[in-house]
Amino acid sequence: MAGLAALVAVGLAIGAGGCGTRLPASAFTGQATAGGGGLGQGGGGNGGGNGSALVDGVSATEIKVGMIDSISSPLGANAFSGPGYGAQAYFDALNAAGGVDGRKVVVDQCDDAGSGIGNLQCAHQLIDSDQVFAFAGNSIFDYAGASYVNSKDVPDIGGEPIDQAYDQYQHLYSIYGSDEPRDGTVGFDGTLYSSTEIYAYFKQKLGAHIAAVVEFNQPDSIRYGQMQVAGLRAEGYDVVTEQLDFALPNYAAAAADMKAHGVQIVFDAIDTTGNGALCTALDQAGVNLIAKVTTPQSWDQTVPSTYANAPKCRNVLYATSSERNYEDTQYPTVAAFRAAMAKYFPSRAANLSMWELDGWASAQWLTDAVKSCGADVTRGCVETYMNRSQPYDGHGLLIPSSFTVSRPGATTRACLNVARWQDSANGGHGGWVTQTPDMNANCFTVPVLASKA
Repeated sequence: MAGLAALVAVGLAIGAGGCGTRLPASAFTGQATAGGGGLGQGGGGNGGGNGSALVDGVSATEIKVGMIDSISSPLGANAFSGPGYGAQAYFDALNAAGGVDGRKVVVDQCDDAGSGIGNLQCAHQLIDSDQVFAFAGNSIFDYAGASYVNSKDVPDIGGEPIDQAYDQYQHLYSIYGSDEPRDGTVGFDGTLYSSTEIYAYFKQKLGAHIAAVVEFNQPDSIRYGQMQVAGLRAEGYDVVTEQLDFALPNYAAAAADMKAHGVQIVFDAIDTTGNGALCTALDQAGVNLIAKVTTPQSWDQTVPSTYANAPKCRNVLYATSSERNYEDTQYPTVAAFRAAMAKYFPSRAANLSMWELDGWASAQWLTDAVKSCGADVTRGCVETYMNRSQPYDGHGLLIPSSFTVSRPGATTRACLNVARWQDSANGGHGGWVTQTPDMNANCFTVPVLASKA
């Protein structure tokens, strides 16, 4: 569910141009990182550190990890950069502690500028020239190079499933896990399945029963909006659909219509900027919501500025995910993430997001897989770890998931984490407050819905 939500949040920049670029460190923090590679500081070349030869990206002294992020996309530098920062922070902290059995992780990052051509160029650059062992922290708008990555048997661990590549290829492993065969076709012979735990939560916990789904008149937005409508109706909601013109959206008219229908909760298939404008219109129209539900991509520290003119809507803003809240530092893994981000990327404090935590989890997952190999680090060994039947919980960071193939039945038992923005949190500075005492126990038996890829 979370990956599909991310698809729409970023899927509105159709036709993004540009080619792959290697970013200098100054494009991020202006400082060298402990990892030696740094964001955009690829080591390059065909040799390993200290003169030892690389074999499939591994030498006696280093492991080369690739990272593709659509940073200079039309949606701005923050739309896709989060996972890269989180993954690099993990590797920097790992290297500072001695690396993986004495091997330093060297990161080569490539910005594909949000274009398919750029993405394919990045994939060739990182695999053919830089000789990376695997990928981590990928956040890609148009994963046109996915088939090439897969054909070269290069594992892509913990990527953000923005398009359907992670539903299709066996060497690509989404941060959310998968029960699909990933045998070259999307889903199960072109059929994808989703469940309705998000809608069940708000119905059972908040008593919501009249919902609106707001979408743009753009194909990706409409598809995701329709999926939300189907899920809400399966949970017994009355649903109002508001379709906005992508070029000239009339948020005020949509807000007035929602008020007339007595809407209690709003879901959307629009971008973050659009959500800010929508909330402003809802406040101005006097719509009293139980909740305005957003996606993990918008679960970040920019809420006060994005929703500056919508205090009522802002304080009923909810987000759901399958990982810990990045503000819950009572959990050791979250505390380690926050400490590393503060040390290596202090300028990111105002832009901290769940996607950065996803990037950290991605790097950690790859590292755990590498550690399972002992001294003989191979791609085959890493993928044996990824494909094991034992679910992975990211040291308590993730709701346990795996890549065991299993076609869903009519219902499933699904769990989720939920947070709400509150201006009163953090001593009045505002923040995301977790609403579930235990995300692994916040579970619902819900319908499974099928849709065509």
